Amino acid sequence: MRKFGGPEELVAEETPDPVPGAGQVLVEVAVSGITYVETLVRSGKSPMPLPTLPVIPGNGVAGTVVAVGPGADTALIGRRVATTTGGFGGYADKVAVNAASAIPLPDLLGFQDAVGLVNDGRTALGIARAVAPKTGEWVLIGAAGGGVGSLLIQVAKRAGARVVATASSEAKLDLAARRGADVSIDYSRPGWAERVREATGGVDVACDAIGGDIGRATFELVAPGGRFIAFGVGSGTLTQVSEEEAAVRGVTLVPMGAAFPSPTVMQELSVQALADGAAGWLRPAIGQTFPLERAADAHAAIAARTALGKTLLIT
Repeated sequence: MRKFGGPEELVAEETPDPVPGAGQVLVEVAVSGITYVETLVRSGKSPMPLPTLPVIPGNGVAGTVVAVGPGADTALIGRRVATTTGGFGGYADKVAVNAASAIPLPDLLGFQDAVGLVNDGRTALGIARAVAPKTGEWVLIGAAGGGVGSLLIQVAKRAGARVVATASSEAKLDLAARRGADVSIDYSRPGWAERVREATGGVDVACDAIGGDIGRATFELVAPGGRFIAFGVGSGTLTQVSEEEAAVRGVTLVPMGAAFPSPTVMQELSVQALADGAAGWLRPAIGQTFPLERAADAHAAIAARTALGKTLLIT
């Protein structure tokens, strides 16, 4: 990506292979993941700091270790791994990453599911850890047809909670129902918040991935004594709620920092997500795949809101 703009700014080019440095491994990538935030960064409208250009996007990959740098364990060569790249570099045939971040894959887990879990799975587990859903509680999960949302449904249900899922299409609502949601409601239709309130009487936990007006309405659905966490910017802006306003309503605001208190915890959650995937109870929804050189088409599908679950690039 040499400039910010539309999906067409993602251009396939040949570049020199990365060379693993001290303590690093070189991974031959089989699958790269795409996140919604990456589409915002590409557009130049991300709520977070933008990178210096040119840059190769991509943060989550799975593949095979083909070389190691000085100080890294040579026994890793030939191992199937999943890893994050530190924020960039993932839309590529090869990536060099710290050996400590490369997680050996369980035998029963394929590359596609691994990429669907290494980032989104740890996010779902971290959010659930932070908001601590309890047996019988109502948990509202926004953008439930996406990569994180569809996993968070499963984590909340495993904790014994009841889930009301919100999404913007019948296909996404159907995915949420198949992943275990008790109630599925289209937030793009008028009166959606009233339907949530009728079904639940007010939710105990709300996990907002949308922001904007939808995020505000989601916050207002939380009953006194409940918890609210904003973890996504589907509308382009994170839901803003003051501590004073939350206190008046008797709602606890849970920061995303509670989900990921340290890099060590983030790594542990990735390892756990991959193990849970191999065990068969945490299932990523792989909605669509594109060849690596068609990354622009993949971004266009996400921007058009037609993508379901997780979108992957196959190298």
